[in-house]
Amino acid sequence: MKKLILVRHAKSDWPENTEDFDRPLADKGLKEALHMSRFMKDNNVSIDYFVSSPAVRALNTCEIFNQAYKINILTDEKLYNPSERNFESVIYDLDDNHSSVAFFSHNNGISNFANSISEDIFHFPTCGVAGFEIDCNSWSEFDGAKKKLLFFYDPGKI
Repeated sequence: MKKLILVRHAKSDWPENTEDFDRPLADKGLKEALHMSRFMKDNNVSIDYFVSSPAVRALNTCEIFNQAYKINILTDEKLYNPSERNFESVIYDLDDNHSSVAFFSHNNGISNFANSISEDIFHFPTCGVAGFEIDCNSWSEFDGAKKKLLFFYDPGKI
């Protein structure tokens, strides 16, 4: 059994003359990420590996989560402006020693991917987190594996 956790980056800012890739987190985003990371850790949501989009706002969200988890972070370009296939490609590259992995990425891609693997239809708010149980022993079995939504956390509602 594997667990995949999807995290949309926290609320970002868009300062003048800043490229999309370089957008930082807004003050609200910093608070959201801190709140959600503590909530996840306090509720014993185990994660043993982080994979983040290298975009500043996603990576900063991941780094804030890592203050609570203190685990390895990998960045992967495929999680920036992602399609559903991008997520699958990153999943197939995962080491099977990781049983619970969190991806930090962006909308619309993260919402579209979550909806493609779940019967529950939802839209990720900033710093929203969805956890899925994947009924497989190897990440290479992801496509044909049964997937079950375990939780969906909206930072504005917890």
